[in-house]
Amino acid sequence: MSSDLPYRPCVGVTLINPSGLIFAGRRLDGGATKEGAEAWQMPQGGIDADEKPRAAALRELGEETGVTPDLVEFVAKSKEWLTYDLPSDLLGKVWGGKYRGQRQRWFLYRFTGSDDQVNIVQPHQEFGQWRWIAAEEMLARIVPFKREVYAQVIAEFRAHLA
Repeated sequence: MSSDLPYRPCVGVTLINPSGLIFAGRRLDGGATKEGAEAWQMPQGGIDADEKPRAAALRELGEETGVTPDLVEFVAKSKEWLTYDLPSDLLGKVWGGKYRGQRQRWFLYRFTGSDDQVNIVQPHQEFGQWRWIAAEEMLARIVPFKREVYAQVIAEFRAHLA
């Protein structure tokens, strides 16, 4: 049963530009909403063994966007860990079938660089495109099973968003 499986420890990054718009990347792996729309998301990923969440957030940000720590300033982190469960059609297929979903700590960073310093072409590339979008569009573009977590993150960081 999926309820017997643990959650994968993970971090997420809400990267905002000076206008308060959110970095969104279109997934390369074909992730799409049930309505058939392309899936866009914020950078996120697993926490390595013996890695602190904030260090994992900066590592994931670099791995997925090419944005280095000197190009961001820390603004906030989520008060609590947030969880989501995988839908039944993905359960057992991702992360070697070891997890039921993810348990995430979210970090808000302000991007202080220029757009030409964002480079999504990385060794383990996850995004095919990227752009800055408003929070409402981010909620509309995320896959449905992650939408509640994204709504919680956006609500918590709302004061800093466009």
